Amino acid sequence: MSGELLSLLVAVMWTFTAIFAEIASKRMGTLVLNVWRMVLTIVLLGCLLWVTCGRPWPQHTTPEVWKWFLASGFMGFVFGDYCLFNAYVVIGSRYAQLFMTLGCPFAAITAWLLMGETMGTLGLLGMMVTLTGIGISILGKDDSGSRHVTLPLRGILLGIGAGLGQGVGLVLSKQGMLHYAASCPPEATDVASMMPFAGTQIRALMGLLAFGASLLLARKLGQFFRAATDLRGAAAAMGAVLLGPFFGVSFSLLAVSMTNTGVAQTLMSLTPVLILWPSRQIFGKKVSVQEVVGAVIAVAGASLFFL
Repeated sequence: MSGELLSLLVAVMWTFTAIFAEIASKRMGTLVLNVWRMVLTIVLLGCLLWVTCGRPWPQHTTPEVWKWFLASGFMGFVFGDYCLFNAYVVIGSRYAQLFMTLGCPFAAITAWLLMGETMGTLGLLGMMVTLTGIGISILGKDDSGSRHVTLPLRGILLGIGAGLGQGVGLVLSKQGMLHYAASCPPEATDVASMMPFAGTQIRALMGLLAFGASLLLARKLGQFFRAATDLRGAAAAMGAVLLGPFFGVSFSLLAVSMTNTGVAQTLMSLTPVLILWPSRQIFGKKVSVQEVVGAVIAVAGASLFFL
């Protein structure tokens, strides 16, 4: 499979991940769900690494590799997913995924600050177009005909935080992948092919440590175990895990390594458009022409970063 097709598949996976996560978040609570997600992700990836590489944990790593992936896990899985899953509850998966298009400008800014990559005129234009698309989608008219923001401020801030976590986490993951590739011996081909999955496991470990500590401090351990008896919630959580951290995130890292980063990120950013139809079918939420146009413009703006 080509990197482009893999990127498109990731966008479809993340579309249904968002839907499953919205269902599970509302049934379990975001903190409990995130702990379950991290546990299942680590176990499933451990089984995969055991079968393919002989050990259920990342091999041929260095402290530098762990540093970058743990930092990426904090920004992506801890901060980003905390914001994203709470945004699912407050504004729904459709709008939450729309704000995820901000991951592109945040990634560009982070790459500029961290790696010295320049952001040209198209990057600045892309930022403005993305913000315009989001603005079009979330603005509505009241009874007097004046424009107003249709979403609560808390939901907007959570959505922005989710985009920030994804964008910064992606750049940190790329740094981790570069260091991992440099530390892996040429003869360890089995380990080299599994680097995206091993990197995701390290990121998930950071997520488990942070969310697990929060769960204990919040005294929700009983709620954590009771959530397993909610069959619908557990099924939705498993769907979110398989299509999100297990296949989705790992395949996204693989796609970036197989094709141009910009092409991959642009195709993976299609989720806000792809989610409109299933969101209407599953949750019965009406989708206006204005929202569709706004989502398309936001995704188009994100794509400008990589032209």
